[in-house]
Amino acid sequence: MWAADITYVPMEKGFGYLVAIMDWHSRKVLSWRLSNTLDADFCIQALEAAIQDYGCPEIFNTDQGAQFTAEAWICILKNHGIQISMDGKGRYHDNIFIERLWRTVKYELLYTRAFSNT
Repeated sequence: MWAADITYVPMEKGFGYLVAIMDWHSRKVLSWRLSNTLDADFCIQALEAAIQDYGCPEIFNTDQGAQFTAEAWICILKNHGIQISMDGKGRYHDNIFIERLWRTVKYELLYTRAFSNT
């Protein structure tokens, strides 16, 4: 089973958006992308890279965000025969492993440094 989620990255002027795709069993981050917009494209790029590098999981879990309910995202999963699993609204602990990753990234990297937009 794989999971994906997006977190906000504080920048000098606004935010960046970081998506990660993680294998639940190994807790390994299989792919990630950073974007300055919240469109689905950067998530799709990360998904395609993970599939290319690691093959397909049986099940893919995400929240119900617009990026993960976008037609392009759903089509890729369906075309590869991947079962879609989505968290219930407000149920962050359904995807607890990637939420734990975000806590580590934020407290050990992002909150201890300042990033510029250039």
